[in-house]
Amino acid sequence: MVATTSQNFTVLIRVRYAECDAQSVVFNARYGDYVDVVATEFLRALFGGYQKMLDEGLDSQVVRLTINWKSSARFDDILAIRAETDHVGDSSYSFSMEFTDYASGRLVANSEIVYVMVQPDRQGKMTIPDHLRAALSRELEETIIDLAATDL
Repeated sequence: MVATTSQNFTVLIRVRYAECDAQSVVFNARYGDYVDVVATEFLRALFGGYQKMLDEGLDSQVVRLTINWKSSARFDDILAIRAETDHVGDSSYSFSMEFTDYASGRLVANSEIVYVMVQPDRQGKMTIPDHLRAALSRELEETIIDLAATDL
């Protein structure tokens, strides 16, 4: 088991009107979408991307997703979502994420997503290959993916 901290990876996402509910805040289910976007970008930075895993005959499936809300995000807010590898086990790995309001730094939510490594042709879990384990555990230089078009 490897635990690591790579707090240098952040994705900026602007809240769109269609992501808000009748209370004018981001609908709870949209946070799962945000987690998926950030996890995809994080894998791209760590390993070269999800497609690279598939090309190597590897895949992963979500087995747990938790989200803890601390405050609300609203239309046109920019969320800064910081991701880090939380755990790398024999066949599973997890990312933790912290959502903050980009303008104020206010904590909006935190999340953990846990994946299990599987072979796509059999759907059975498998041991994480050493090269992927090393990639998941490496420290990144500061990386900001600006999907909010903030012109950083």
